Parts: sequence; C-alpha cells; structure tokens
Amino acid sequence: MNNCIGATNLKSFILFLAYTWIGSALALMIFGCNYFFCNKESCEFTGVLVQLVRIMTVICVGSLLFTSSMLMNITYGIMTGIGTIDRLKKKATNTMGHSVEEPISLEDVFGMNRNITWLLPTEPMLPDYDRVVGFSMPQRLLREGGD
Repeated sequence: MNNCIGATNLKSFILFLAYTWIGSALALMIFGCNYFFCNKESCEFTGVLVQLVRIMTVICVGSLLFTSSMLMNITYGIMTGIGTIDRLKKKATNTMGHSVEEPISLEDVFGMNRNITWLLPTEPMLPDYDRVVGFSMPQRLLREGGD
C-alpha cells in the first residue's frame, strides 16, 4: 500500500476491507442457504432473478478474494513494517534478511483507546501524531512552543 494509504487513513482502509469482506460473505451465505436449504416454491429463483443471483455470486466471490488478499497484505505490512513495494524490491535484490524495519504498533493504526472505537470508522487518537505521520505541522509547533 506504501504511499497510497496514509498513516492516519490505515484504520479506515482496514475497516473498509473488513466490512466489504463481511458483507460479501454474508451475501454468499444467504444465497447458499436459499439455494441449498429452502424447498418452498416461494424460495425458487426464476427468470431474470437467476441471472442476477449468478452475477451477484461472481461479484461476491471476486470481492472476497480481493479483500482477503488485501487484508493479508496489510497484516503482513503491519507485522513486518515493510510496505508492498518495498517488500517486492527487497525480494528482487535478495535483501529481505537485511531489513531493519520494525512492526507497526496497533496503537499507531487504531489509536490509543482499546475499546469499541477500534471497530468504528472514527479518527484514531494517535499516541504521538508527529512520529506516526513523520512530520510536524507548523501551526502545532507554534501552538505547543516546540522546535
């Protein structure tokens, strides 16, 4: 994800992927339950509805695969501290073992409060905003009297 997802947007991106994955899985479960377990005539798909269900199934499977891949990428990036492009460069130059990056703290992604707000799409309260984003805003430095 490297520069595509900023440090303060990572939580929102992870939640977006998780919500999409859950929605797709739920839709597939509903389609599957209706297809395999419902024997009433009112449950049968007819005409155009059959084609719509087939298209939705393909879309759900595709989004499940894509979001699963992205979630695994993000998880690996958080665990190793190495972004996707950096990882590919290190593999190409065979320098993966020489990495000095540290894992990213979950507090740097989801915020300091370990409660229900981790699951909600709210802005995280970062422990040290300047360290996480890698720079300080001039207005903040002036306000706090820092250097």
